[in-house]
Amino acid sequence: MSSQPIRIPGPDHPITIEPHPGRVVVKQGDRIIADSRHALTLREADYPPVYYIPRTDADMAHLESSPHQTYCPYKGKASYLSVEGLPNSIWSYEQPYEAVAQIAGYLAFYPDRFTISVD
Repeated sequence: MSSQPIRIPGPDHPITIEPHPGRVVVKQGDRIIADSRHALTLREADYPPVYYIPRTDADMAHLESSPHQTYCPYKGKASYLSVEGLPNSIWSYEQPYEAVAQIAGYLAFYPDRFTISVD
């Protein structure tokens, strides 16, 4: 059985997670997929910020689980969801590593596949 590498965020690869002070709205065309005032902002190294939204603020009726998975050595195993016409366009860490435990079960959306408005 092979084990995946686990890395701890630090000065060479910082990760911060903070509550987003405003509203985050995710749309697919004219349809609102998520609307939250409880989003988290994850900043990782030099990457653009990612907004993680609680499932309770997403329209889960339009989302379907996908068998697709990926692995991040800093966050753990990511599960994926699809929305009509956009396979594997939403990800979630159900059991993230301790350093990023705040994002457990939250949803993140690919910004090139959705319109994400941030107040």
